[in-house]
Amino acid sequence: MKCVSALSTARSASTAFHQILERLEDAPDGSPADLTVIFSSRHHASVLGKLSQAFLEQGRTRHVLGCTGEGVVGDDLEVENKPALAVWSLTSPGVEIQPVRFDPGGGSLRQSLDSLEKPSESTLILLADPFSFGVNDLLKLANEHHPGLRIVGGMASGGSEPGANRLLLDGDAFTDGAVAMRLSGPIAIRTVVSQGCRPIGRTMLVTKAEQNVIRELGRRPALESLREVFLTLPPEDVEKVQEGLHIGRVINEYQESFHRGDFLVHNVVGADESGSIQISDLIRVGQTVQFHIRDAETADEDLRESLARVPHGADGSAVPAGALLFTCNGRGSRLFGTPNHDVSVIRDVLGPIPVAGFFAMGELGPIGGQNFIHGYTASVAVFERTDA
Repeated sequence: MKCVSALSTARSASTAFHQILERLEDAPDGSPADLTVIFSSRHHASVLGKLSQAFLEQGRTRHVLGCTGEGVVGDDLEVENKPALAVWSLTSPGVEIQPVRFDPGGGSLRQSLDSLEKPSESTLILLADPFSFGVNDLLKLANEHHPGLRIVGGMASGGSEPGANRLLLDGDAFTDGAVAMRLSGPIAIRTVVSQGCRPIGRTMLVTKAEQNVIRELGRRPALESLREVFLTLPPEDVEKVQEGLHIGRVINEYQESFHRGDFLVHNVVGADESGSIQISDLIRVGQTVQFHIRDAETADEDLRESLARVPHGADGSAVPAGALLFTCNGRGSRLFGTPNHDVSVIRDVLGPIPVAGFFAMGELGPIGGQNFIHGYTASVAVFERTDA
């Protein structure tokens, strides 16, 4: 397996394209890639279709996938709100690749999913338009009907209104729906989802709830249980709660104990005089939850710990060859104060591997064997090779 990446910050799309080609041609072995992924800022959106066609017509790749993003990641840089074009390519002998188009105007999601070959053995890299595609419906169907299918990717963020984003699939450019590549065969892809949160207090059972409102935790008013947690916190955590509180619901209730990474985290958005709290997720009686906090330090720690669980290679074991990064547009310099945080951590922990990606309006990745859309999350697909 071989991965190669290149980034250009040229304002001219033509200049950016030629700079990308020069850097890709510097890489050894000029054989066509199996998959090329393109991420672009909005500045080059109008010509992305032509750029993707050029890669195919020049015989540089078998398949193309891509989208626009508010920020673009390439190599060791995260370029936010400035012109940028990043290209990442994968060459992996024997890999099976199936392009998939989810057209909001034609065919059902179920039919599109059922057209996938070997879904239980596959990883689906999915890029979607947030204004026209119901990604939650797709994830629900995939979880119910195709267990084992892993979905990783993000919601395009380059445009602020319907029709402004671009999605690329094998030379075609779309402004709605979703595009994807299904990968399977002799290829190892490890997914890492870092929600950047830390649990506080203890786990509690939801004993009364309606829709997104938690009325009771452990048969006590939810707000009363929250106050109890609040009173046990050290001063530094009290300050973080006041900046923003989150709640995680356990994904796999059959575990004996629950730790960071076992929860799907959402925001606590309000409370009322009855003692209920409102969250940004639907909740059911009987589910286990725990309050969480998030800040730059916690997000850094969580990403490092999540990536550290990826094998680094020894005695012929799998080693990282490249990675795709789908990070929230609320991270980057907005969260960490300085740019390049997430990509720097990836290369710090996994080594100087080729990385590309973009800042998304929602990140896709599996937790506990199920696929979800996340917020404020770094979702990473690590492509591994075996050094025998």
